[in-house]
Amino acid sequence: MLDGRIMGLDIGDKTIGVAVSDIMGITAQGVKTIRRESKKKDIEELKNIIKERQVNKIVSGLPKNMNGTLGPQGEKVLKLCELIKEETGLEIDFWDERLTTVAAERSLIEGDVSRKKRKKVIDMLAAVIILQGYLDSKSKF
Repeated sequence: MLDGRIMGLDIGDKTIGVAVSDIMGITAQGVKTIRRESKKKDIEELKNIIKERQVNKIVSGLPKNMNGTLGPQGEKVLKLCELIKEETGLEIDFWDERLTTVAAERSLIEGDVSRKKRKKVIDMLAAVIILQGYLDSKSKF
């Protein structure tokens, strides 16, 4: 049994998709897509969500190359997560996010969501997929 919620992040260069688990740690819900401005502002916005939603752990998608190695994007994610950890004091786990954006895009297309709307929610949905995968892996059911 978890106490508090887990926040899922899909960190990109322009946006950060944010999802939060329910209190039981069973389901992930999309919260928002943060338009990135500066590290300071991005982290402030995350801290507000953490406080508001009583988050006590973070799971960030970690982009890897198809062969499992870490590329430049993965390095950027690790660096930002280090800052987030310093600022929030929360533990951060990483989840292999290969193909999560592809999965998010596919489910939006299947749901007949217009291209313009897809662009707005794809990162948030990717965060939901990352967090849900993590929650499912920890599930005792």
